[in-house]
Amino acid sequence: MLLNAADYREKARRRLPRGLFEYIDRGTEDEQALTRLRGSLDAVTLRPSVLSGHASRYIGTTLFGRGLPTPLVVAPTALAGLVAHDGELKLARAAAALGIPFCVSTQSVTTIEVIRRAAPDAALWFQLYVWRDRALTADLLKRVRASDCECLVVTADTQMSPNREYNQRNGFGIPFKPIVRNVADMAVHPGWLLGVMLRYVLAGGVPTYGHYPPEFRSAITRASVADAVRLRTDLSWDDVKRLRDEWPGKLIVKGVLSVEDAKLADGVGADGIVVSAHGGRNLDCLPSPASCLPAIAEAVGDSMVVLADSGVRRGTDALKYLAMGAQGVMLGRLPLWGLAAGGEEGARAILSMMLREIDTAMGFLGVENIAALRNPARWSVEAVN
Repeated sequence: MLLNAADYREKARRRLPRGLFEYIDRGTEDEQALTRLRGSLDAVTLRPSVLSGHASRYIGTTLFGRGLPTPLVVAPTALAGLVAHDGELKLARAAAALGIPFCVSTQSVTTIEVIRRAAPDAALWFQLYVWRDRALTADLLKRVRASDCECLVVTADTQMSPNREYNQRNGFGIPFKPIVRNVADMAVHPGWLLGVMLRYVLAGGVPTYGHYPPEFRSAITRASVADAVRLRTDLSWDDVKRLRDEWPGKLIVKGVLSVEDAKLADGVGADGIVVSAHGGRNLDCLPSPASCLPAIAEAVGDSMVVLADSGVRRGTDALKYLAMGAQGVMLGRLPLWGLAAGGEEGARAILSMMLREIDTAMGFLGVENIAALRNPARWSVEAVN
């Protein structure tokens, strides 16, 4: 019986090859950022208003002028299509069934066009890694616009590949190397091998990064030799301003951890930011979003949408971010654990679980809606033993 995030995570761990599971589950270097994420959320307490007289709660919110039934967004995650066959399609449909926006990654296995056809009613966002070849990036944005994506999420905190030593030890990486260790790892996970990888191979070959231009598209078993589609290491606010001029929809900058950068994002015309430590996966010495969010929300929350992510495992974690000033919360690992544990139904189940936890906690807190949480008197930080 899967009753909480830890249950789904454990089932995902058993089903997925070790290298793939650790790729989505772990952090970077000594993984201190992961420890800080959990500790920072555990330290936040929420104060209730007892005998409030509310018979029901409304957990919806408004993001970028659109009313949504929940405050959650499925965050962009690379290679979700390896977690389950057609994983991105399944995540999009699971999210759409609950009215939750789904953010498609530049490094997804399935293209934005295919996802849109499979989930015509989904609220799709698109996460952008800016390639060195600006013309190719512009072509990708045309595809995204044609697929009716509402928001463009520019990842600002990934200029290069992180130092994930555990993946060097277990042999997992992109490009995937079919060494003895990896082959043995897959062999002892036959459910994944037959249900995911073999289905891709029989349908057309080893999966690829779906959004890469055809001339640069490479199976995950082969190294890409094209500098044109490598990440820009010199991305600047001028680049974000250029994207603002080119993109007609809502523009979000993801990876902001300081008031100064939040104000710069506001200054170049971004509609929103995500206060994020990239789930502790990029740089091990980053502060936790919980320690940065209140000041950022106070500085720019009246002029732009502030979202938060990283470290969320419970509905109360999401409520803590909302109480500290976020208007919405992104979930990255949780939907992947649900996807691995039970495909589309698993993804939908873990998202539904989060919504139930949010509703239950709001009942105990005596708040009728999300807006009632956003009050400095509602939360405090206490020492964790």
